[in-house]
Amino acid sequence: MTSLTSWMGGIALLALAHAAQAETRVSQSNDPTAAIDTNLATLLGTERAALGAIDTGRFAELVTPPAAPVAASGAGAVPLTYDAAWVQALPTAAPSAQLDCLTKAIYFESRGEPIKGQAAVAEVVLNRVDAPQFPKTICGVVNQRGGGSCQFSFICDGLSDAVGDRNAWAVAQKIASAFLEGAPRDLTQGATYFHAAGARSGWTAGFAKTARIGQHVFYRKGRAIVTAMN
Repeated sequence: MTSLTSWMGGIALLALAHAAQAETRVSQSNDPTAAIDTNLATLLGTERAALGAIDTGRFAELVTPPAAPVAASGAGAVPLTYDAAWVQALPTAAPSAQLDCLTKAIYFESRGEPIKGQAAVAEVVLNRVDAPQFPKTICGVVNQRGGGSCQFSFICDGLSDAVGDRNAWAVAQKIASAFLEGAPRDLTQGATYFHAAGARSGWTAGFAKTARIGQHVFYRKGRAIVTAMN
């Protein structure tokens, strides 16, 4: 290390040495022809004194480089593989009304489905929130009634909504959290409707079938599009 490099580093450390407290001049001479080596020797001696006065912990803070930022642990940080490993890697979400409503829809409509099938139901709910003909909140979509029926059958089927399978609920909750955090919706091609594969549904006339995932068939309004079967 050259004398000039030491000198520059000394200035930076000296500026941070709060314990030194004394103002220090680089040179007491106003003579522009004064010897540079003499001035450097004075400065380096002052630097050593200042460093000796710094608390050990504070010194460690000064010389330790900042830690690299930790990547956010949301859905975007976890690759979407739609399997048990993906769910396990997802963080536990803070409770909220919207999370609870989306979790209920996933749990009661598709807890017997593969992870991908449950994710597809989450997509339908959020696609409805984005569509102009549906309520603008997740809870509004899930609890929507009309014409003497409900959009999601578990809302008005007369059965208890008690959670009987806590493990399945935990899976549904993590899937719901992933989609609330912005997981891409690319399974159902914008579907806003679905029904069980074995059910007869007269309302599907005029709807485009977008996917079959597990035991559910998915649709959206509009002309027919290429159907994805999974």
